[in-house]
Amino acid sequence: MPTPLRIAAKVTVDAAPADTWRTAVDWPRQREWIWGTRVSGGHGIGAGVTGWTGIGPIGFTDHMVITEWDPPRRCEIKHTGRVVRGTGIFEVAPHESGSEFRWIEDVQLPLPPAIGALVARVIIPIAGWGLRSSLRRLARLLDSPAPMPQD
Repeated sequence: MPTPLRIAAKVTVDAAPADTWRTAVDWPRQREWIWGTRVSGGHGIGAGVTGWTGIGPIGFTDHMVITEWDPPRRCEIKHTGRVVRGTGIFEVAPHESGSEFRWIEDVQLPLPPAIGALVARVIIPIAGWGLRSSLRRLARLLDSPAPMPQD
């Protein structure tokens, strides 16, 4: 039986919700703000998204399918690969003169609960730091954005 794991973070940015959304779901551009990740894929319910996470030659491929697509508010994906299973959610909400971006990962560690609980004690702080750090990078990117294509 796998071990459930939740990691979540949020950041407030000066960008309008539509700009935050466009940057968040610009899959190839995610390498600019998500540590050690390269992503490609489509948009809309049923579209596939593939991410590679790692450093140098060490890493894994994360296969995903978009299960909810509500621009510019919410994208939910289902992780379908061998290493990562579960759901990931990007949410964008208006916040004062900008927006708030939330990233939530509900994944299943491929480990029995007794071992998974021990591993989670190590993974949660590291993954949480990575998520928060990536969102700080997103905020900096949105503070000085490159020209963005229109929908």
